Amino acid sequence: MRGTQFADLNVFVAVADQASFTKAARLLGLSTATLSQTIRALEGRLGVRLLNRTTRSVAPTDAGERLLTQLRPLLDGFDAAIESVNAFREKPAGHLRLVMPPPVAKFVLAPVLARFLERYPEIIIETTVESGLTDIVAGRYDAGFRRGNLVARDMIATRVTNDMHYLVVASPDYVARRGSPQTPADLCAHNCIRYRLPGGVFIPWVFVVDGKTVEFDVEGSVIVINDPELVISAALEGIGVAYLYEEYVASLVADGRLISLLDKSALPVTDGFFLFYPSRRQNSAALRALIEFLRSARHSKGQRSTATRVLEHGPEEPVLDLIRSGNKSSEISEIKSHAQA
Repeated sequence: MRGTQFADLNVFVAVADQASFTKAARLLGLSTATLSQTIRALEGRLGVRLLNRTTRSVAPTDAGERLLTQLRPLLDGFDAAIESVNAFREKPAGHLRLVMPPPVAKFVLAPVLARFLERYPEIIIETTVESGLTDIVAGRYDAGFRRGNLVARDMIATRVTNDMHYLVVASPDYVARRGSPQTPADLCAHNCIRYRLPGGVFIPWVFVVDGKTVEFDVEGSVIVINDPELVISAALEGIGVAYLYEEYVASLVADGRLISLLDKSALPVTDGFFLFYPSRRQNSAALRALIEFLRSARHSKGQRSTATRVLEHGPEEPVLDLIRSGNKSSEISEIKSHAQA
């Protein structure tokens, strides 16, 4: 491919996949002005309009769609050719782009990142931390992390955590002022710190009652959007009661800064987190190194080993059984797309 054509076509694919000049610029590490100029020059050379632009959206034209169809396999083949050279390197190298929800960033990646980069100094890791269900193919990520029941069937997934437990906690000061709920139903009399995902959905407060999973409507004076650390801070300040993964607050409960409320038999268990990537894509040496490293780290912590597998449910159809107990949780209200914070 001559001159700058490859770079220009790569810019076109990025803008089309991201449906945004701003997002594509962030992905490629270029300015939006540079991308806009590149697309205009490419369209000028080809003599056709490739992208329809408005102030709110960017979408391929018919000519653009046809070009994308032809380009994607070529670019995948180019990436595979470059990656094949890594087999001759002494250690894996490359740029890994990962997307993950906050719990994975805090409890899976952060504790091992320094050791991983020390072992593989020629690997660069770029992370996006968000709670939504990002399309890792369109976003050009090498891999993502999700709860097991939210991974599409056509993805390869490997477990990186055990199943997750929830706790209901409050500060000693709050409990001294307001008392301690004895049952989930008692929470209606308490100031509950609610967590809203970026898509607008609240994390449900779900409990096990008489062997069934039941969602309780709670109210409170604080709503936190996409920041579990702020939920923890609010609980520590005595503002109200928080509902969080046990991993977030176990140390705070152990040292007495927070009190665990309700009997553990009433608290739900959810699917653990998995690393996943497209089954049709040849994963890179850098990604294989990360998968093996996380698997080894999990094994060293005494967690159960689970082989890499394809999860069995419909593609891009999140399972509504979000909280598991003895029964299927048909009583739980539907939570669409955002359910992994």
